[in-house]
Amino acid sequence: MKKILSYLLFLVLIIGGNSCKKDFLDEVPVDFLSTSNAFQSNADFQASINNLYRLLREEFYTLNDNNVFEYQYRTDMAIDVTAATPNLVANYATNSGIMLGHWQRLYKIISEANTVVSRIPASKLTDAERKLFEARARFFRAVGYRSLAYLFGGVPLQTEEVTSPKVDFKRATKKEVLTQVIQDLTYCVTNLPAISAVKDGEVSIQAANHLLAEVYIADGQFQKAVDAATAVIATPNVALMTSRFGSMASTNPGDVYSDLFRVGNQNRIAGGNKEAIFVIQIQANIPGGAGATNLGFANAGGYCLERVHVPLVRDVVINNIAPFMWPAGDYSSGGRGVGFMAPSLWMINNVWASDFNNDIRNANHNFVRKFRVTNPNSPLYNTDIDFGNIPAGTKGSNGVTLVSGVPSRAFYPYQAKATTPYQHPNELYDPVNRKWPYSLKDGAAFTFRDEYMMRLAETYLLRAEAYLGLNNTILAAQDINVVRARANASPVLPANVNIDYILDERIRELGFEEKRMLTLMRLGKWYDRVVMCNPYYAAQANTKYNLWPIPQQEIERNREAKLDQNPGY
Repeated sequence: MKKILSYLLFLVLIIGGNSCKKDFLDEVPVDFLSTSNAFQSNADFQASINNLYRLLREEFYTLNDNNVFEYQYRTDMAIDVTAATPNLVANYATNSGIMLGHWQRLYKIISEANTVVSRIPASKLTDAERKLFEARARFFRAVGYRSLAYLFGGVPLQTEEVTSPKVDFKRATKKEVLTQVIQDLTYCVTNLPAISAVKDGEVSIQAANHLLAEVYIADGQFQKAVDAATAVIATPNVALMTSRFGSMASTNPGDVYSDLFRVGNQNRIAGGNKEAIFVIQIQANIPGGAGATNLGFANAGGYCLERVHVPLVRDVVINNIAPFMWPAGDYSSGGRGVGFMAPSLWMINNVWASDFNNDIRNANHNFVRKFRVTNPNSPLYNTDIDFGNIPAGTKGSNGVTLVSGVPSRAFYPYQAKATTPYQHPNELYDPVNRKWPYSLKDGAAFTFRDEYMMRLAETYLLRAEAYLGLNNTILAAQDINVVRARANASPVLPANVNIDYILDERIRELGFEEKRMLTLMRLGKWYDRVVMCNPYYAAQANTKYNLWPIPQQEIERNREAKLDQNPGY
């Protein structure tokens, strides 16, 4: 026993002696990742670029069912159909979460892009890789600053990574910000691959030139805008789609315009779409795809255009019978819409006045105005209810009597591109619990489709704007008529081309694709267009709203310098 105790004591002394050595507990990591070595390889930088795509997609498409649509609410083409009157005073307050949210998310994009650019010199990238990743990062930085400049005017201009607290930002002028955007995009045009050499969803020379044309217009450099747009339009194998194509190409009703928005048709490689310039990738049930189908109630994490824009036809009742089976993936139900954002009467009526019946963009399968009754128990089964001629006594949400031609939450025309008729993901159809054709689960309401951020039809309309800036209405009309010819619309005469006509044409062609707030504020036309086109907001409109207020929180936290507020706030 004594021998055993002596042996154990000996072991303790040895172990104790070793534990007193300095390096006994020193850790020698085999590998580690930190800010000092995170940006070295091609894979490192590609991961950051992928994150920039994600941040861009969230800001403009998939964050939730509210903030992304602030680019359409409070414009000439949309109303909040759930509220009797708007509240622009609160919306445009200096402490409004609307302005603060977009400010912070756009600067997050810029910050991440700056980090990529700043880390390139110390990386292990080849020269070719350095130029490519810098061009990609500068594209996203350009989108961020371009959006901030349109919304807020001059903003703090930071083009290097910030690695320590900084509270002394100063506003650059709007001209200085746009100059930086032009420099970034010019670099992109030189160093990005051509559209024929990139994967679906990646940025290219043509995407950079498309955005450059827009920013040149904002900066008053109209000939350079023409040149940038022309560089896109003249690209081989880039063209407007003029014949039926892709998934459901033989389906009727349908046309080439509706084909643009069929599931799977948006990309150049996968969809054969020569018109696509920059497409946001949204995939159902793929990690990172922003299109989950397993949610019980879809309102965040996907693109909620269907949910927000399509009316809540569930609430329509005629003689105590609901005429529509809801939710369903057809034109009558429009998926699982809940009726938040209706088109303005200007969008419903005025923009179509000259070509109401022949412009295919206004055909009922593209802009749904007549809703087929799908409930077999209704005496009106298999007939149409026309928004312009609603049966007397029809009730809507909260039992309110509907009025023909007046949008209500339950019933208004909607753009079919907001949803995917007969093409919802298979796992969202619910024939077990809801036994009607194309019945959907509650997890529907996202628009499960890739989305255009840029397509060639808009490039033509941008070049028309630039020609108008050069007082060349003949060439402006020619470009507009290229777009109108595809839509079977009558040509516009040069004498009738002005900026309001182009803005109306953008509504006809782009509709709720467009981030309309950016367009109106780029042109300084927010106030004029709202007053002229949208009585819902007009009574509360103010010229100061042509610029958003600088968020008060950002002014207060910038303790060591002054951020001047925009006039009127």
